[in-house]
Amino acid sequence: MVTTITAQQLLDMKKKGEQIELIDVRTPAEYREVHVNFARSLPLDQLDPQALHAERTKSGAAAPLYVICRSGSRSRQACEKLIAAGLTEVVSVDGGTQACEAAGVPVVRGKKTMSLERQVRIAIGAMVLAGVTLAAVGDDSIKPLGLGLAAFMGGGLVFAGITDTCALAMLIAKLPWNQAGGSGAVATCTRSLLVVAALAAASTAVAGHTKDTLDTVQERVNSGDAMLLDVREQDEWNAGHLTSAKLIPLSALEEGLSREQLSKLLPADKIIYCHCAKGGRCLLAERILRPLGYDVRPLKSGFDDLKSFGFPSEVESTK
Repeated sequence: MVTTITAQQLLDMKKKGEQIELIDVRTPAEYREVHVNFARSLPLDQLDPQALHAERTKSGAAAPLYVICRSGSRSRQACEKLIAAGLTEVVSVDGGTQACEAAGVPVVRGKKTMSLERQVRIAIGAMVLAGVTLAAVGDDSIKPLGLGLAAFMGGGLVFAGITDTCALAMLIAKLPWNQAGGSGAVATCTRSLLVVAALAAASTAVAGHTKDTLDTVQERVNSGDAMLLDVREQDEWNAGHLTSAKLIPLSALEEGLSREQLSKLLPADKIIYCHCAKGGRCLLAERILRPLGYDVRPLKSGFDDLKSFGFPSEVESTK
């Protein structure tokens, strides 16, 4: 059982002139933003209980070691580790730095940062949202992945609640912007890259087969508002293809056609209905073409389905 102390009790002890050894186990960035003025930084992911025990034994320290974090969760974890290492005189500050601020304990303020708890909530929320979106709009091959991701994150939350530990928080704590070193520009740049990556992941999660019906597709192609793009390979095209379709094999897209080359093949002002044999490769093609500004809408129906529906087809002449 971890012994705790309130922020008010900590303040009263300080006012009486008692010597208090207080370690702050938040990330260096959180410590830099605001910390109790007599606390020293010792991040939880860098805490070495055995080394700290040896240090206090060597110095002959007899007074309790007080531990603080943002709200009390990480300080309790740190105390449990220290107790397991043989340091029994450890006390967690209930309510953490937030409670100390409210109680009037002197604090030092620096550069503002995002708390680790907020970062964890954002990361978990983003992954659950991505998983649910994949399950809702993805094709049959992707839906299990989305459900698995959402279930995994939900199970992780349950485990974190029961054990009061969070592996994701420990991982995020090691990221560059949560460290004290480095310039603000580097931290800002790294955060920006993470945001871009998150948006890209969200875009991929949302992407899926078009909801446009085949009647709508056929009507738009016939009216000239849309075109059909076949991303199968040349031999598949030769064996049979839709008469009104244009061929650009996925392999050619993946090798990297220039914007100039693509502009000669694909109109920028039309909807591009992309298809393949079974509906998988057209999703990959969409992820290549959409960032280039094309309105690409992958069809879940493959060539045989489109042919059966009534789209005119032909076999490539070998003459």
